[in-house]
Amino acid sequence: MVSVKTEDEIRRISEASEIVARILNELTLNIKPGMSTEEINTMAEEKLRRHNAMPAFKGYRGYPASICVSINDEIVHGIPSPRRIIKEGDIVSLDFGVKLNGFFGDAAVTVPVSMVSELAVKLLQVTEEALYIGIKEAKVGNRLYDISGAIQNHAESNGFSVVRDFVGHGIGRALHEDPQIPNFGQRGKGIKLERGMVFAVEPMVNAGDYRIKIDQDGWTARTYDGSLSAHFEHTVMVDYEHGVVLSKVN
Repeated sequence: MVSVKTEDEIRRISEASEIVARILNELTLNIKPGMSTEEINTMAEEKLRRHNAMPAFKGYRGYPASICVSINDEIVHGIPSPRRIIKEGDIVSLDFGVKLNGFFGDAAVTVPVSMVSELAVKLLQVTEEALYIGIKEAKVGNRLYDISGAIQNHAESNGFSVVRDFVGHGIGRALHEDPQIPNFGQRGKGIKLERGMVFAVEPMVNAGDYRIKIDQDGWTARTYDGSLSAHFEHTVMVDYEHGVVLSKVN
């Protein structure tokens, strides 16, 4: 069942989401070649303690870290490791969630490390654009798949593909709530959107094939063909003219 949040619930989700945004912004500024992905996880946990917040991901369905760090052909759920070293030219996806006073926030960003390829620049640009195009559709009176279709159309019209095995989701008192929000689909389908619904909208876009494969760790998802992948996400409230981003620094 899809819930419509009260103003107080939206305020609390916003507080958690703002912490997510602040920490992601700080992590983005600190990523550099030679750093391990475990160092990023350590930094995230240190910053969480300063905000008196809890990691949303650590322990969730057995996930062992506080942040997902995915590099190049890794789509999502990359487990931080002291052996995974970031190099110049990589693109690094950071997916991060916070629990604060019983409510959750969730966001993701993909970061270029120093100079990256023209393909990587275009992939990051198009994926982030797809996120905001989807957010514009998160408005009262639209259907859920208006978000999905808008994301798919923008990605595919630029020569990329959208991942179909992972989706956006409702968020609030739980990290993952109804509804699921695919990044593909036919506009005009799905539930009618109401003000106060809160979603994590998160396009994952591949430079090549949309199919995936899972590493032996049981978590890390990669592109099937080894192509680059980008991931951007915001926690968003449905409003009258367009979605309102909650995972931002106010």
